[in-house]
Amino acid sequence: MTVTVLIADDEELTRTGLRTLLSAREGLRVVGEAADGEQALALAAELRPDVVLMDVRMPKVDGIEATRRLQSDFPDPPKVVVITTFENDEYVYDALRAGAAGFVLKRSPSEQIAHAIRVVATTDSLLFPDAVRNLAAARPTPLPGPPRGTPPLTHRELEILRLMAGGLSNPDIAHALVVSLETVKTHVSNLLAKLSARNRTQAVILAYEYGYVTAGGGHVPARPA
Repeated sequence: MTVTVLIADDEELTRTGLRTLLSAREGLRVVGEAADGEQALALAAELRPDVVLMDVRMPKVDGIEATRRLQSDFPDPPKVVVITTFENDEYVYDALRAGAAGFVLKRSPSEQIAHAIRVVATTDSLLFPDAVRNLAAARPTPLPGPPRGTPPLTHRELEILRLMAGGLSNPDIAHALVVSLETVKTHVSNLLAKLSARNRTQAVILAYEYGYVTAGGGHVPARPA
């Protein structure tokens, strides 16, 4: 499988470097470059890449808003991997909350950047779960639960949400809970719907934010369904 990639970064040198590095990786094909979020949205509509490698700090439309628009305006949006200079950047957290599937550091080896792109394009695992947990831990005290009217999570859904936050894929969760893969997929689908999340990364971010999962690895008891 060849994964098509759109690079969005306002620095030409960065775009050129990423194109050169990624084009040398088997199974990856860079189909375009965008200098800002506005251009990224236009090129995503035209080129339909599998993944957008998205800088967050760009002129006109920043990476957070571009990610949000990709998720809301495209019927089948590309996956978004945020590429950033600083790991504990509030912008990165906001991009993940807006629907980005993961993030990677600009200083990472090209192999790791390529791996991040492949993971979000071809698997259902959470990318770098420890980094996501660290981002959540740096945030203020979790909110006291989701907005009023949000359907409660069942005990099984909370179990699966905790395992998702740990980085387990659907097959891994099925093995851990001794249930079928289809059962896990159904629960994950229900979780995304209840949390109004577009992907499992956004669901995990919201789980930390609402206190369903804590940075220490615990989780709150389920409310009666």
